[in-house]
Amino acid sequence: MAKALTKSQIVASVAEATEISKKQAGAVIEALVCLAYKNAKNSFTLPGLGKLVLVNRKARMGRNPATGATIKIPAKRVVKFRVAKACKDAILG
Repeated sequence: MAKALTKSQIVASVAEATEISKKQAGAVIEALVCLAYKNAKNSFTLPGLGKLVLVNRKARMGRNPATGATIKIPAKRVVKFRVAKACKDAILG
């Protein structure tokens, strides 16, 4: 199985595809990431790729796998990424 792309490989690919410098491509990617962090509360959509959403998880009972004892897992908010249908179709065919 192939290794995942590194940040520098992604920046180089974006720079080459858009015909801008690597420094500018890195700044664009960094700005996009910061924008996603700031707007994740309201759901952040990246068209064609997916969206970041906040989800409230309910409290539930869990089990310690080592001892088998039941424990209470408190309610919490988590960030989820929902993959867009176009992305699924492009990857899975």
